[in-house]
Amino acid sequence: MSRPRRRGRDIHGVLLLDKHQGASSNDVLQKVKRIYNANRAGHTGALDPLATGMLPICLGEATKFSRYLLDSDKRYRVVAKLGQRTDTSDADGQIVEERPVAFSEQQLAEALDSFRGDTMQVPSMFSALKYQGRKLYEYAREGIEVPREARPITVYELLFIRHEGDELELEIHCSKGTYIRSIIDDLGEKLGCGAHVIYLRRLAVSKYPVERMVTLEQLTALVEQAQARGIPEAELLDPLLMPMDSPAADFPAVNIPPASAAYFKNGQPVRAAGAPEEGLVRVTEGDGQVFIGMGEIDDQGRVAPRRLVVEYPA
Repeated sequence: MSRPRRRGRDIHGVLLLDKHQGASSNDVLQKVKRIYNANRAGHTGALDPLATGMLPICLGEATKFSRYLLDSDKRYRVVAKLGQRTDTSDADGQIVEERPVAFSEQQLAEALDSFRGDTMQVPSMFSALKYQGRKLYEYAREGIEVPREARPITVYELLFIRHEGDELELEIHCSKGTYIRSIIDDLGEKLGCGAHVIYLRRLAVSKYPVERMVTLEQLTALVEQAQARGIPEAELLDPLLMPMDSPAADFPAVNIPPASAAYFKNGQPVRAAGAPEEGLVRVTEGDGQVFIGMGEIDDQGRVAPRRLVVEYPA
């Protein structure tokens, strides 16, 4: 039986897109997919239209491993407007309350310190978390508030940048699942004046190099440059991609010889020298250490396949 014809080309890797303000994450995802003519694409950790900054977009086989980026830590620069609370905790919402800004430097310092370290956070109603099969923001748009459980988060670093008039600027390094809008809303309540996000930029995701970020405008310019030079667009676009296994870069690597790899790629657990005692591992094959998928140490100490790279014929 022949393999069904694939739409687009088999290109695998992660593009670090610098998302512009006003665009949805899905909108820019579709544009990147078209620019690369990729058969598959997916993003990790959506950014609100208000937000800018790093949005890793996985192409091809990299989409299988995007889930591991969802567990990674992130860093943000945020500017809050003090004295106003909105129904979405950001500038895209409607103002629901206005109060005077009147707190001391000490009160601000104490309030900021209360968010550092391990805390519990109630997710925003305008988040993509699901309740009874529907996303919370779908309920919110209908004016319905549903119960939400507080979830553990960690703020590794919270830096005070400036406080000028009714604006407060912070830099926040946090764990997965942290909602910056909720932090700002809660901070405004602690300060007694209310607050909402007017600027949000994701500075970093995991250990991805910031200098590798590119904008849609830069991608379009490269396409035009390739066309003007009469060369394949891929020649200029593909070098921008990070490796397909980069979403799982924080997991330990296990290398197995080709003979064992043949069994592993057929779904069978194998023995591997130097494997950890438990947990997930990145599995590579042979002297070239070619990434072939993710494995998990089973109860017999073997590496069992969990997510495999599909090898398409040339």
